[in-house]
Amino acid sequence: MSTPPVRLLLVDDQPLIRAGLRLLAAEAPGLDVVGEAADGATAVALAEETRPDVVLMDVRMPGMDGIEATRRITTGPSGARVLVLTTFDDDENVYGALRAGASGFLVKDMDLDDILGAVRVVAGGDALIAPAVTSRLIAAFARQPDPDSAVPAVRPLPEAVTDREREVLTLVGRGLSNQEIAGELFISPATAKAHVARLLARLAARDRIHLVILAYEFGLVTPGR
Repeated sequence: MSTPPVRLLLVDDQPLIRAGLRLLAAEAPGLDVVGEAADGATAVALAEETRPDVVLMDVRMPGMDGIEATRRITTGPSGARVLVLTTFDDDENVYGALRAGASGFLVKDMDLDDILGAVRVVAGGDALIAPAVTSRLIAAFARQPDPDSAVPAVRPLPEAVTDREREVLTLVGRGLSNQEIAGELFISPATAKAHVARLLARLAARDRIHLVILAYEFGLVTPGR
């Protein structure tokens, strides 16, 4: 039996971006665009109506923004996973979007083929965040002075987390893969993967993206580290 196509919902207030993604997805095997939205409220409604597998979500849009839309979709009945689309220079709300349940973070200057590849990764149940993106998220985290912002204050690491797990969590927070973590700590990739799995369970994290967020919150990753 053939694998059903990934059902994709495009959300962006720029028609040209939606058009480019729609045209490329139409030519890509295994992808099916089931709807488009130019604002968060429409995205939430379409997610419930069309039940996409993945939502490509812009952050800054008129009316309901992408952060609130992400929160509503990921906690709603559609079961869709959200990939955030933004620009590095002006979006400091990406951390809030990840906190809201997004499974990944993409930038609009990426190649369209890479964006569609990321859609497949997230549809397969994985989370996606690149090291270069991680460094920018850390910088955005450090610039948040408002106590009411989406970024919470640093909190203590649970005592149940071992010293080795703390090291692994720090490296995950810096955006390293299991292979790279293994190289840093002189352990096997299988052992690194096992440590990550234990951290997911111990910290009740939904995925690797959530571990990155927790690394920020526990103060394990800061600018310059």
